[in-house]
Amino acid sequence: MKQYLLSIYQPDGRTPELEVLEPIMRDVEAFNAEVRAAGAWVFSGGLHSPDTSTVVRAKDDEVLTTDGPFIEGKEHIGGFTVVNAPDLDAALEWGRQLAKATTLPIEVRPMEYGSCG
Repeated sequence: MKQYLLSIYQPDGRTPELEVLEPIMRDVEAFNAEVRAAGAWVFSGGLHSPDTSTVVRAKDDEVLTTDGPFIEGKEHIGGFTVVNAPDLDAALEWGRQLAKATTLPIEVRPMEYGSCG
């Protein structure tokens, strides 16, 4: 069984109003329950806003840190889910369901090596 990363791309800016966010979070919880019930869930999490990030970079014998995201943009990864799936088509189906739940773009990417579970 392969593992796939489902990255949630979230626009920068204010958090949506509660009346917009509540039904989305309800749908995301239903998605999470379905992934777990199917035995496909490996790991998931949400991230703080990109302005809370720090980039760590090795250069020569030093390690440099800078505040802010690695790449400036209008959208950043806001959360992710790692799923077990037999193939890309099955992973894409999980991605479709997560896109419907979040109303946001989802990038589905196979993991090359490593394991989360």
